[in-house]
Amino acid sequence: MTHGFDPTPAWFGDWMPVGQGHRIWIEQSGNPKGKPVVVLHGGPGGSSGPELRRFHDPERYRIITFDQRGCGRSTPFASIDANTTWDLLADLEILRAYLNLERWQVVGGSWGSTLALAYAVRHPERISELVLRGIFLGTEAEVAWFYQSGASMIFPEAFADFCAPIPVAEQNDLLAAYHARLFGTDPVAQLACAQAWSRWEGAALSLIPDPVRIADFETPETATALARIECHYFTQGCFFETDGWLLTQLDALRGIPGHIVHGRYDMVTPMRSAHLLAQGWPQAGLSIVDDAGHAGAEPGITSAMIAVTQGFADLPP
Repeated sequence: MTHGFDPTPAWFGDWMPVGQGHRIWIEQSGNPKGKPVVVLHGGPGGSSGPELRRFHDPERYRIITFDQRGCGRSTPFASIDANTTWDLLADLEILRAYLNLERWQVVGGSWGSTLALAYAVRHPERISELVLRGIFLGTEAEVAWFYQSGASMIFPEAFADFCAPIPVAEQNDLLAAYHARLFGTDPVAQLACAQAWSRWEGAALSLIPDPVRIADFETPETATALARIECHYFTQGCFFETDGWLLTQLDALRGIPGHIVHGRYDMVTPMRSAHLLAQGWPQAGLSIVDDAGHAGAEPGITSAMIAVTQGFADLPP
Protein backbone atom coordinates (compact mmCIF):
# COMPACT_ATOMS: atom_id res chain seq x y z
CA MET A 1 0.00 0.00 0.00
CA THR A 2 1.80 3.12 -1.20
CA HIS A 3 -0.79 5.88 -0.75
CA GLY A 4 -1.60 5.11 2.86
CA PHE A 5 -4.82 4.41 4.68
CA ASP A 6 -7.84 6.45 3.66
CA PRO A 7 -8.16 8.94 6.51
CA THR A 8 -11.49 8.63 8.30
CA PRO A 9 -13.28 11.84 9.29
CA ALA A 10 -12.31 13.26 12.65
CA TRP A 11 -14.82 12.38 15.37
CA PHE A 12 -13.52 15.13 17.65
CA GLY A 13 -12.20 18.61 16.91
CA ASP A 14 -11.87 21.62 19.19
CA TRP A 15 -9.58 24.39 20.38
CA MET A 16 -7.71 23.84 23.63
CA PRO A 17 -6.26 26.76 25.63
CA VAL A 18 -2.61 26.13 26.52
CA GLY A 19 -1.62 29.43 28.15
CA GLN A 20 0.06 32.70 27.17
CA GLY A 21 -2.99 33.57 25.06
CA HIS A 22 -2.57 30.53 22.75
CA ARG A 23 -5.21 28.01 21.73
CA ILE A 24 -4.27 24.93 19.75
CA TRP A 25 -6.61 23.07 17.41
CA ILE A 26 -6.83 19.34 18.17
CA GLU A 27 -8.51 16.48 16.31
CA GLN A 28 -9.06 12.80 16.94
CA SER A 29 -9.92 10.15 14.39
CA GLY A 30 -9.78 6.40 13.93
CA ASN A 31 -10.86 3.99 16.67
CA PRO A 32 -11.72 5.71 20.00
CA LYS A 33 -10.64 2.49 21.77
CA GLY A 34 -7.56 1.95 19.61
CA LYS A 35 -3.91 2.39 20.52
CA PRO A 36 -3.27 6.13 21.05
CA VAL A 37 -0.84 7.89 18.73
CA VAL A 38 -0.03 11.58 18.41
CA VAL A 39 1.31 12.68 15.02
CA LEU A 40 3.44 15.86 14.98
CA HIS A 41 3.42 18.00 11.86
CA GLY A 42 6.40 19.69 10.29
CA GLY A 43 7.58 23.24 9.87
CA PRO A 44 7.69 24.59 12.48
CA GLY A 45 4.71 26.54 11.23
CA GLY A 46 3.09 23.81 9.13
CA SER A 47 -0.27 22.34 10.06
CA SER A 48 -2.06 19.08 10.67
CA GLY A 49 -4.46 17.55 8.16
CA PRO A 50 -5.93 14.28 6.93
CA GLU A 51 -2.63 13.34 5.27
CA LEU A 52 -1.04 12.87 8.71
CA ARG A 53 -3.49 10.05 9.41
CA ARG A 54 -2.46 7.95 6.42
CA PHE A 55 0.32 6.09 8.24
CA HIS A 56 -2.00 4.45 10.79
CA ASP A 57 -4.75 1.86 10.45
CA PRO A 58 -7.88 3.69 11.68
CA GLU A 59 -9.33 0.43 12.96
CA ARG A 60 -6.34 -0.19 15.24
CA TYR A 61 -5.28 3.31 16.26
CA ARG A 62 -6.79 6.31 18.02
CA ILE A 63 -5.12 9.05 15.97
CA ILE A 64 -4.48 12.45 17.59
CA THR A 65 -3.28 15.46 15.61
CA PHE A 66 -3.00 19.14 16.47
CA ASP A 67 -1.86 22.43 15.01
CA GLN A 68 1.13 23.75 16.92
CA ARG A 69 1.17 27.31 18.26
CA GLY A 70 0.61 30.01 15.66
CA CYS A 71 -0.23 27.80 12.68
CA GLY A 72 -3.10 25.98 11.01
CA ARG A 73 -6.29 26.69 12.93
CA SER A 74 -4.51 27.53 16.17
CA THR A 75 -4.68 31.09 17.44
CA PRO A 76 -3.28 33.72 17.44
CA PHE A 77 -2.30 33.12 13.82
CA ALA A 78 1.41 33.28 12.87
CA SER A 79 2.29 34.49 16.36
CA ILE A 80 5.85 33.99 17.64
CA ASP A 81 5.03 35.23 21.15
CA ALA A 82 5.59 32.46 23.72
CA ASN A 83 6.35 30.15 20.81
CA THR A 84 9.44 28.04 21.48
CA THR A 85 10.32 24.36 21.42
CA TRP A 86 9.78 24.20 25.17
CA ASP A 87 6.33 25.80 24.88
CA LEU A 88 5.36 23.15 22.33
CA LEU A 89 6.59 20.36 24.60
CA ALA A 90 4.50 21.80 27.43
CA ASP A 91 1.49 21.81 25.08
CA LEU A 92 2.04 18.12 24.36
CA GLU A 93 1.91 17.31 28.05
CA ILE A 94 -1.22 19.45 28.51
CA LEU A 95 -2.83 17.57 25.62
CA ARG A 96 -1.82 14.15 26.94
CA ALA A 97 -3.22 14.94 30.38
CA TYR A 98 -6.40 16.40 28.87
CA LEU A 99 -6.96 13.14 26.98
CA ASN A 100 -6.21 11.15 30.14
CA LEU A 101 -3.49 9.07 28.48
CA GLU A 102 -0.67 7.49 30.44
CA ARG A 103 1.46 6.86 27.32
CA TRP A 104 1.12 7.25 23.59
CA GLN A 105 2.99 6.45 20.41
CA VAL A 106 4.72 9.60 19.17
CA VAL A 107 5.22 10.06 15.42
CA GLY A 108 6.92 13.01 13.76
CA GLY A 109 8.30 13.96 10.37
CA SER A 110 10.79 16.72 9.54
CA TRP A 111 10.40 19.36 12.29
CA GLY A 112 7.95 16.89 13.83
CA SER A 113 10.89 14.51 14.30
CA THR A 114 12.82 17.26 16.12
CA LEU A 115 9.90 17.93 18.42
CA ALA A 116 9.31 14.22 19.01
CA LEU A 117 12.96 13.69 19.94
CA ALA A 118 12.94 16.64 22.34
CA TYR A 119 9.74 15.31 23.91
CA ALA A 120 11.33 11.86 24.29
CA VAL A 121 14.35 13.40 26.00
CA ARG A 122 12.15 15.26 28.48
CA HIS A 123 9.36 12.68 28.92
CA PRO A 124 10.62 9.19 27.97
CA GLU A 125 8.17 7.52 30.35
CA ARG A 126 5.23 8.88 28.32
CA ILE A 127 6.19 7.19 25.04
CA SER A 128 5.18 3.68 24.00
CA GLU A 129 7.05 3.91 20.67
CA LEU A 130 8.84 6.62 18.73
CA VAL A 131 8.46 6.67 14.92
CA LEU A 132 10.44 9.33 13.04
CA ARG A 133 10.90 10.23 9.38
CA GLY A 134 12.85 12.91 7.52
CA ILE A 135 15.13 13.51 10.49
CA PHE A 136 15.93 17.13 11.39
CA LEU A 137 18.14 17.67 14.44
CA GLY A 138 17.82 21.45 14.54
CA THR A 139 21.52 22.09 13.93
CA GLU A 140 23.21 25.09 12.35
CA ALA A 141 24.68 22.85 9.64
CA GLU A 142 21.26 21.57 8.57
CA VAL A 143 19.80 25.08 8.43
CA ALA A 144 22.81 26.38 6.48
CA TRP A 145 22.53 23.44 4.04
CA PHE A 146 18.98 24.38 3.10
CA TYR A 147 18.95 28.15 3.47
CA GLN A 148 22.46 29.16 2.41
CA SER A 149 24.56 26.61 0.52
CA GLY A 150 23.97 22.94 -0.16
CA ALA A 151 20.53 22.21 -1.54
CA SER A 152 21.09 25.34 -3.65
CA MET A 153 23.53 23.32 -5.76
CA ILE A 154 20.87 20.70 -6.56
CA PHE A 155 18.00 23.10 -7.26
CA PRO A 156 19.84 26.25 -8.48
CA GLU A 157 16.89 27.65 -10.41
CA ALA A 158 14.52 27.33 -7.43
CA PHE A 159 17.18 28.74 -5.10
CA ALA A 160 17.64 31.74 -7.40
CA ASP A 161 13.93 32.45 -6.90
CA PHE A 162 14.45 32.15 -3.14
CA CYS A 163 17.29 34.69 -3.28
CA ALA A 164 15.42 37.12 -5.55
CA PRO A 165 13.70 39.23 -2.83
CA ILE A 166 17.04 39.85 -1.07
CA PRO A 167 19.61 42.40 -2.32
CA VAL A 168 22.88 40.81 -3.43
CA ALA A 169 24.77 42.64 -0.67
CA GLU A 170 22.74 40.74 1.97
CA GLN A 171 22.77 37.29 0.38
CA ASN A 172 25.78 36.12 2.39
CA ASP A 173 23.34 35.68 5.33
CA LEU A 174 19.96 34.85 3.86
CA LEU A 175 18.44 33.79 7.17
CA ALA A 176 19.13 37.19 8.75
CA ALA A 177 17.96 39.04 5.62
CA TYR A 178 14.70 37.10 5.55
CA HIS A 179 14.16 37.62 9.27
CA ALA A 180 14.47 41.39 8.87
CA ARG A 181 11.76 41.40 6.21
CA LEU A 182 9.41 38.76 7.60
CA PHE A 183 9.27 40.72 10.85
CA GLY A 184 9.57 44.15 9.30
CA THR A 185 6.91 46.84 8.88
CA ASP A 186 6.39 46.57 5.10
CA PRO A 187 3.44 44.18 4.52
CA VAL A 188 4.17 43.86 0.79
CA ALA A 189 7.80 42.82 1.38
CA GLN A 190 6.67 40.56 4.21
CA LEU A 191 4.26 38.59 2.02
CA ALA A 192 6.65 38.46 -0.95
CA CYS A 193 9.38 37.02 1.28
CA ALA A 194 7.00 34.58 2.96
CA GLN A 195 5.91 33.24 -0.42
CA ALA A 196 9.47 32.99 -1.75
CA TRP A 197 10.55 31.18 1.43
CA SER A 198 7.68 28.69 1.25
CA ARG A 199 7.97 28.19 -2.51
CA TRP A 200 11.60 27.16 -2.04
CA GLU A 201 10.66 24.60 0.59
CA GLY A 202 7.84 23.23 -1.57
CA ALA A 203 10.15 22.89 -4.57
CA ALA A 204 12.74 20.79 -2.74
CA LEU A 205 10.48 18.53 -0.68
CA SER A 206 10.24 15.50 -2.95
CA LEU A 207 12.47 13.60 -5.33
CA ILE A 208 10.30 14.86 -8.21
CA PRO A 209 9.07 18.45 -7.63
CA ASP A 210 5.28 18.69 -7.31
CA PRO A 211 3.78 21.88 -8.85
CA VAL A 212 0.53 21.43 -6.91
CA ARG A 213 2.41 21.30 -3.61
CA ILE A 214 4.45 24.37 -4.53
CA ALA A 215 1.27 26.30 -5.32
CA ASP A 216 -0.27 25.21 -2.02
CA PHE A 217 2.81 26.33 -0.11
CA GLU A 218 2.73 29.84 -1.53
CA THR A 219 -0.90 30.62 -0.63
CA PRO A 220 -0.74 33.70 1.65
CA GLU A 221 -1.92 32.02 4.88
CA THR A 222 0.24 28.92 4.52
CA ALA A 223 3.29 30.93 3.49
CA THR A 224 2.95 33.53 6.24
CA ALA A 225 2.76 31.06 9.13
CA LEU A 226 5.40 28.71 7.72
CA ALA A 227 7.98 31.37 6.86
CA ARG A 228 7.58 33.50 9.98
CA ILE A 229 7.62 30.63 12.45
CA GLU A 230 10.40 28.67 10.72
CA CYS A 231 12.59 31.76 10.48
CA HIS A 232 11.87 32.57 14.14
CA TYR A 233 12.96 29.09 15.25
CA PHE A 234 15.94 28.76 12.93
CA THR A 235 17.47 32.10 13.90
CA GLN A 236 17.26 30.92 17.53
CA GLY A 237 18.87 27.52 17.03
CA CYS A 238 15.46 25.91 17.62
CA PHE A 239 15.86 27.10 21.23
CA PHE A 240 18.22 24.28 22.14
CA GLU A 241 20.89 24.94 24.75
CA THR A 242 23.76 24.18 22.37
CA ASP A 243 24.16 23.38 18.69
CA GLY A 244 23.65 19.64 18.26
CA TRP A 245 22.02 19.35 21.70
CA LEU A 246 19.67 16.52 20.72
CA LEU A 247 22.54 14.22 19.80
CA THR A 248 24.03 14.67 23.28
CA GLN A 249 20.79 13.53 24.93
CA LEU A 250 20.15 10.21 23.22
CA ASP A 251 20.71 8.11 26.34
CA ALA A 252 17.16 9.12 27.29
CA LEU A 253 15.85 7.10 24.32
CA ARG A 254 17.33 3.80 25.44
CA GLY A 255 14.49 1.43 26.17
CA ILE A 256 12.00 3.19 23.91
CA PRO A 257 11.02 1.03 20.90
CA GLY A 258 11.60 3.12 17.79
CA HIS A 259 12.16 3.33 14.08
CA ILE A 260 13.68 5.88 11.70
CA VAL A 261 12.54 6.32 8.07
CA HIS A 262 14.53 8.55 5.72
CA GLY A 263 14.69 9.18 1.99
CA ARG A 264 18.14 8.64 0.49
CA TYR A 265 17.82 11.79 -1.66
CA ASP A 266 16.28 14.06 0.96
CA MET A 267 17.39 17.58 -0.01
CA VAL A 268 15.69 19.35 2.92
CA THR A 269 17.18 17.30 5.75
CA PRO A 270 20.05 15.23 4.33
CA MET A 271 20.54 11.56 5.15
CA ARG A 272 23.48 12.32 7.45
CA SER A 273 21.07 13.41 10.20
CA ALA A 274 19.31 10.04 10.18
CA HIS A 275 22.68 8.27 10.14
CA LEU A 276 23.91 10.20 13.19
CA LEU A 277 20.68 9.54 15.04
CA ALA A 278 20.82 5.82 14.25
CA GLN A 279 24.41 5.64 15.50
CA GLY A 280 23.43 7.22 18.80
CA TRP A 281 20.22 5.21 19.17
CA PRO A 282 21.22 1.70 18.09
CA GLN A 283 18.04 0.10 19.48
CA ALA A 284 15.97 1.82 16.79
CA GLY A 285 15.32 0.33 13.37
CA LEU A 286 16.37 2.28 10.29
CA SER A 287 14.65 2.20 6.88
CA ILE A 288 16.43 4.05 4.08
CA VAL A 289 14.12 4.64 1.12
CA ASP A 290 16.36 4.72 -1.94
CA ASP A 291 13.88 6.35 -4.32
CA ALA A 292 12.57 9.17 -2.12
CA GLY A 293 13.29 12.67 -0.93
CA HIS A 294 11.79 14.38 2.11
CA ALA A 295 8.01 14.33 1.69
CA GLY A 296 5.95 11.90 3.71
CA ALA A 297 3.58 11.51 0.75
CA GLU A 298 6.25 9.89 -1.44
CA PRO A 299 5.21 6.25 -2.00
CA GLY A 300 8.32 4.63 -0.57
CA ILE A 301 8.20 6.78 2.57
CA THR A 302 4.50 6.07 3.09
CA SER A 303 4.97 2.31 2.64
CA ALA A 304 7.87 2.23 5.10
CA MET A 305 5.92 4.23 7.69
CA ILE A 306 2.89 1.95 7.40
CA ALA A 307 5.05 -1.15 7.85
CA VAL A 308 6.48 0.34 11.04
CA THR A 309 3.15 1.39 12.56
CA GLN A 310 1.56 -1.95 11.70
CA GLY A 311 4.40 -3.70 13.45
CA PHE A 312 3.89 -1.59 16.58
CA ALA A 313 0.08 -1.79 16.59
CA ASP A 314 -0.13 -4.87 18.79
CA LEU A 315 2.43 -3.80 21.37
CA PRO A 316 0.85 -2.68 24.67
CA PRO A 317 0.09 1.04 24.86
